[in-house]
Amino acid sequence: MSEAEATTAALGAVEQRLADLGLSLPEVAAPVAAYVPAAVAGGFVYTAGQLPFVKGQLPATGKVGAEVSAEDAKRYAELSIINALAAVKAQIGDLDRVTRIVKVVGFVASDPSFTGQPGVINGASELLGKVFGEAGIHARSAVGVAVLPLDAPVEVELIAEFA
Repeated sequence: MSEAEATTAALGAVEQRLADLGLSLPEVAAPVAAYVPAAVAGGFVYTAGQLPFVKGQLPATGKVGAEVSAEDAKRYAELSIINALAAVKAQIGDLDRVTRIVKVVGFVASDPSFTGQPGVINGASELLGKVFGEAGIHARSAVGVAVLPLDAPVEVELIAEFA
């Protein structure tokens, strides 16, 4: 078995697709209050809201449309969904067990004049489509809010069905 084949086998198909995009799952982000990162009920994993932490730090703070650009916020939504996937994996052991991403909810800390929340949360949705294919197409809400925990610009949660 070649080194590339061994890496693919070790990662699983979903994580390999992430790796092909230059991405990897981080450690599960520690909760910032009294909750767990994800919970299983029936055949579903529900994640808590995930912030765009990178090695335990937020890459930016502030409102989208003011201190944070929509382009940057879209990347932060992608980081948030990667953190959500790490929480899912911690619950079910292997992302290849995910049969469908059912729903994504995205929150965007928005300047009062900013109305591009759907485009920001596309960062999460587009990544899910790339790594899960048809199973990554989901229902979604994208909501503008006044402020998020730790002054994060974006927070994302998801519901995933698994077998």
